[in-house]
Amino acid sequence: MSIIRVRDLEYRTKEQLILGGIGFDIQKGDYVALIGPNGGGKTTLVKVLLGLIEPTGGSVELFGDPYRSTRHYKKIGYVPQNVTLLDQNFPLSVYETVSLGLAAQKPWFSFLGKNDQDKIERALESASIAHLREKNLSELSGGQRQRVMIARALVSDPEILILDEPSTGVDIISQHKFYQFLKSLNTNKNITIIFITHDMGVIADDVNRVLAVNQELLYSGSARDMLCCEAVSQLYGTKSHIVSHHHHHHDCSGSAC
Repeated sequence: MSIIRVRDLEYRTKEQLILGGIGFDIQKGDYVALIGPNGGGKTTLVKVLLGLIEPTGGSVELFGDPYRSTRHYKKIGYVPQNVTLLDQNFPLSVYETVSLGLAAQKPWFSFLGKNDQDKIERALESASIAHLREKNLSELSGGQRQRVMIARALVSDPEILILDEPSTGVDIISQHKFYQFLKSLNTNKNITIIFITHDMGVIADDVNRVLAVNQELLYSGSARDMLCCEAVSQLYGTKSHIVSHHHHHHDCSGSAC
């Protein structure tokens, strides 16, 4: 089942074309790497999928409904860039921060009911941060803050999780545990994941789909074939290749690109 369906997507400002002719489908349970250079349109594409901006052309469907039907946006969890770089004086606890993930589903100033509290506890447990619930965000490491933001995204029980380069400022060991955690969400909870990154090598062995965007869609297919594909060079404007950080060797013979 296609839970995201994009056809001939275009987004332009008065000055320039940001995205043009973008088309792809994402199926339930996919783990997708969205890659491309700075200024290539990745963030704009994500904003369209989140309903934050409206495309200037083409069509977007979420769960089979047209883009302008907003009832499905609560099914998408979002983790923005630079989650580890929060203000050191940010006054919220871990529990309070995770509870904010329910804000979009509740009236202003409403109290958290038993069902809400259960959702928060499940999200804390899923992210393995229940023991940190009373801690202030300023007391946490970068890796711990990262998991808090994931829990905040998970608390609304999303079917799709979009992460925008969430590993900035996180040490290598924490990154590795984080990628294992995401893989378990995808595998065990069947959450569809879209991971925006410059460095596909770190998740090349986890993803089953790659979308390579540089104003247009240069590649849509398997990670294995992308590792061997000339589109990588097109993507970054130079002779390039992607190396899996797990050091698996990929046979490029017969790669369809």
